[in-house]
Amino acid sequence: MSLLTVEGLEARHGLLHAVRGVDLALDEGETLALVGANGAGKTTLLRAIAGAHRAAAGRIRFAGADITTLPAHRRVKLGIALVPEGRRLFTGMTVEENLLVAAGRGRAGGGTLATVLEAFPQLRPKLKARAGDLSGGQQQAAAIARALMSNPRLLLLDEVSLGLSPVAVDQLYLSLQTLLAGGATIVLVEQDLGRALRVASRVVCLLEGRVTYAGAAGETTRERVMDAYFGLSGAPDATAGGR
Repeated sequence: MSLLTVEGLEARHGLLHAVRGVDLALDEGETLALVGANGAGKTTLLRAIAGAHRAAAGRIRFAGADITTLPAHRRVKLGIALVPEGRRLFTGMTVEENLLVAAGRGRAGGGTLATVLEAFPQLRPKLKARAGDLSGGQQQAAAIARALMSNPRLLLLDEVSLGLSPVAVDQLYLSLQTLLAGGATIVLVEQDLGRALRVASRVVCLLEGRVTYAGAAGETTRERVMDAYFGLSGAPDATAGGR
């Protein structure tokens, strides 16, 4: 049984149809890279899975349970954590305070300050610093670390490398590799297609809210994804289950 199953998901922003009939499935330990142009519906899809945006139609199942109408805080308790675009840290609080605010909010077990800092050692010397004083890369690391404090079974990462320097992105991906080696299950929105293909098990491309391509990362070429990205492929195989 898949850890996450999305069936016919629809989501809207007023009259704007942002997500249109999306189907996807994710097994425990997989990494799914979600790619597409700005406005393709990637952020809305992640927010709908996390419970931060109400689904207009369709169904979301997590660990076998229907969570379509479950509020976001209940989904966190089940083990879903979203790292939103823009990080959304409490900038006037210290890094340590930002991390501890998530402690005890999610699943029982794991997610201690010590274990989180093993994955993000660059935060150790910054624990007492204000989050608002950190560099962009350090803030992104703190945002992911805060999500990990809830001990998630599923980590949703929106625009991990957006606006960061190459050095900061390299450091973040080293930390992500640590998480992946530990068996983390991740949905990753990433504009850097090369990085996405290197870390993901599977790739899904969205265009105007619809899945236009889905396939195993190891069998996916940049050209095939770019065709789907711009709507040139016809996407006959656009079933996000990929199995």
